[in-house]
Amino acid sequence: MRVGAVDLGTNSTRLLVADVENGRITEVVRRLAITRLGEGVDVSGELLRAAIARVHAVLDGYACEAADLGAERVLAVATSAVRDASNGQAFLEDLGDRYGWETRLLDGEQEAAMTFRGVTSDRTLDAETLMVDIGGGSTELLVGGPGGVSFATSLQAGCVRVTERFLADDPPTTNQLETARAHVRSLLAALAVERAIGVAGTVTTVAAIDLGLAEYDPVRIHGHRISRAAADSALTHLSALPLAERERVPGLEPARAPVILGGLVVLCEVMTRYDLEEIEASERDILHGAALVAAATGS
Repeated sequence: MRVGAVDLGTNSTRLLVADVENGRITEVVRRLAITRLGEGVDVSGELLRAAIARVHAVLDGYACEAADLGAERVLAVATSAVRDASNGQAFLEDLGDRYGWETRLLDGEQEAAMTFRGVTSDRTLDAETLMVDIGGGSTELLVGGPGGVSFATSLQAGCVRVTERFLADDPPTTNQLETARAHVRSLLAALAVERAIGVAGTVTTVAAIDLGLAEYDPVRIHGHRISRAAADSALTHLSALPLAERERVPGLEPARAPVILGGLVVLCEVMTRYDLEEIEASERDILHGAALVAAATGS
């Protein structure tokens, strides 16, 4: 069955059109646009009109592409920004009416479970593994292995939220960075883990920078192992640059440059807290989990 999956993230809006057969996912097309749906939600408590308009402009194109490619059904999933916004449910209902898609507002545990399903769609885990999903508004941490998910939590600390709350200057001050790191550190529960997989834009961007990629290459990024030293080095280097210079760093998409430091703060604190020497980057994530759910619902 050919299906579409849309991830309505706090920072980006993504599309996956894929063929799903017997639990196997074959990608047809994948798209990403930085839309900043969650801009200002932490302060105002609602989705801004301008942010909604940006998302609609992107989804209009996604809807046409999914239809042209023959997607039989499309599932759109919403996470932190929509959860936290007073007008989030109305926004999601409008999308269902506007595009004829099934929509789901995921809580933190559902988001983690769908991410786990996506990450493991092309692999099996032979030991308990920490999965780190750094989004725009929240970070999902889950521990899973051969028996499925054994622990999951959602932290109110994503790349957009940390940036908006703590990193006001350009570039941020040493004190702002340390305050942000201390906040993230305070949210991290004690876990005994030895290996980790990271998904979403912060991790894949650090992988691209670590690999020295001039252009984004998902094949090379998928499975790349980022050392803790490389993550720390990226934060040190990028936090010393003003935004205009960060936007020109190879491997860093210019539209992601305004919030990459917030994401790196989360990544570095997670790796430090759990004494992780490395984290593996995965291109498979919640989109792939949503595609599996869409196919199962439509079968």
